[in-house]
Amino acid sequence: MEKKVDRKRLMANLFKARFPFLYLSTWEEDRVLSLIHSIASNQELIKTQRKVITWKVTTGISGEEIGKGDTKSALKALEWIENYEEPAIFVLQDFHIFFGSEGRLPDYQIIRKLRDISSSLKRSPNPKNVVFLSPVLNLPHDLEKDITIVDFDLPTFTEIKQSLDEMIEVNKQSGRIEINLNEEEKEKLVKAALGLTLSEAENAFARAMVEDGKLSIDDVEVILEEKEQIIKKTGILEFVNSSLNMKDVGGLENLKRWLRKRNKSWLESAQKYGLPSPKGVLITGVPGCGKSLISKAISEMWQLPLLRLDVGKIFSGIVGSSEENMRKAIQTAEAIAPSILWIDEIEKGFSGLGSSGDSGTTSRIFGHFLTWMQEKEKPVFVIATANNISSLPPEMLRKGRFDEIFFVDLPTKRERVEIFRVHLKKRLKNPTVSGDFEITDGNLNALAELTEGFVGAEIEQAVINGLFEAFYEERSVTLTDFEKICRQFVPLSVTQAEQIKRIRDWANVRAVAATPREDRTEYTENDETEASHDINTSRGGRTIDF
Repeated sequence: MEKKVDRKRLMANLFKARFPFLYLSTWEEDRVLSLIHSIASNQELIKTQRKVITWKVTTGISGEEIGKGDTKSALKALEWIENYEEPAIFVLQDFHIFFGSEGRLPDYQIIRKLRDISSSLKRSPNPKNVVFLSPVLNLPHDLEKDITIVDFDLPTFTEIKQSLDEMIEVNKQSGRIEINLNEEEKEKLVKAALGLTLSEAENAFARAMVEDGKLSIDDVEVILEEKEQIIKKTGILEFVNSSLNMKDVGGLENLKRWLRKRNKSWLESAQKYGLPSPKGVLITGVPGCGKSLISKAISEMWQLPLLRLDVGKIFSGIVGSSEENMRKAIQTAEAIAPSILWIDEIEKGFSGLGSSGDSGTTSRIFGHFLTWMQEKEKPVFVIATANNISSLPPEMLRKGRFDEIFFVDLPTKRERVEIFRVHLKKRLKNPTVSGDFEITDGNLNALAELTEGFVGAEIEQAVINGLFEAFYEERSVTLTDFEKICRQFVPLSVTQAEQIKRIRDWANVRAVAATPREDRTEYTENDETEASHDINTSRGGRTIDF
């Protein structure tokens, strides 16, 4: 379960203990100032009530104290704070510009003055604290021992829900917006907004309301669009917009059932059962059998944002150090949680493990990732796909990293029927093109019989090539077009028979079959070639049905 930190009480205790300098890094100035005001006026929390006085480089000291002279200069403002005699909390906004960053040298006079007044703030007859409030964390080495960093997290579920409830109440009174949400749907909408600032969440809710004059569960898509903006700014993660759903994935019913049972497990309702959020799955198997396809479809099933992590960008020197890039990617995924983090062909990303060419960078990043996988508390579901699973280190495969390892084998006859159905329905929408050809069980079974040993990607290509035959001759497509292509095709199960056998041997004892028991037993053993016969009569993956 996620740890709950009472941020208000923590800050109150730091103020009471006379910590001279606190540093809060956040974009939400109004939210922080509101919190500080509530602490400063609460005698039970802070004992000695204090004024809250702000400073900006544009206005100097603000509020009722503004007539005390020109305090736009940072140095003069610090002198004014040092001489102020009443109990107070001073909030210095964007003061990080004097600490040096982005090629600017630090202002050593300002830094020296801060060190000078640190002890005087502690010894002051009346309690005084200084809070640095900035959107970025930039702390000079000289002040590391004097300044205490306070994490200020993004709005909690409760805060966003309270804001949404207030917006709903206002709109109910006006009668202009139709509200069509039950409690569970409202919870999903709020969960979708986690990771946004309070202002961003309110903007997203407002946009959803005005676009069609109502607020419903369908507006989750609007929230995810707002989250997409966060992802684009990282430069490391890619926000995957996919229209795919589970109906576009033929077969793999065992894996689908496992995923369906874990849908909504990040909601409050799952906590009644004492359930943690699922960690993730590792999907391995024969290339072209739908591993990436089902990864994209999970996002639509669970209505969660899908983030693709390109491990190659982690090791790029463009954005910064590799270790910092990995931390940034993880922080972003957690910031917009609940979310799905997809790592495609993970074995290629960490192929440098154990080598000395990168001074151990790959090992450090891999270790950081594994530790996060083991200990993460935010609901970030990790999907990793791999073709060559044997190249992954054993510590990644042990229990606790992933909830389950699934093996995706060559599609069975029943699965091939469904794959053909998906691709034919997707493309045969024009009556002129389809002509007399119908997507019947008879036609699908005939094509499935011809394509034993084909992977899903090869079946899709067979459909496309069959349509090209008809397109070239400017006529309607026929069953013969598809049958001709299927007979000409040399599948991967023939050209890479030995590699597929090695993958299956590994999966037989280490992974669960993505195909259920009832589909696996109907696979025929009458192959045209000895190579494909050896493969198709010894299917990989442990038989566990969910």
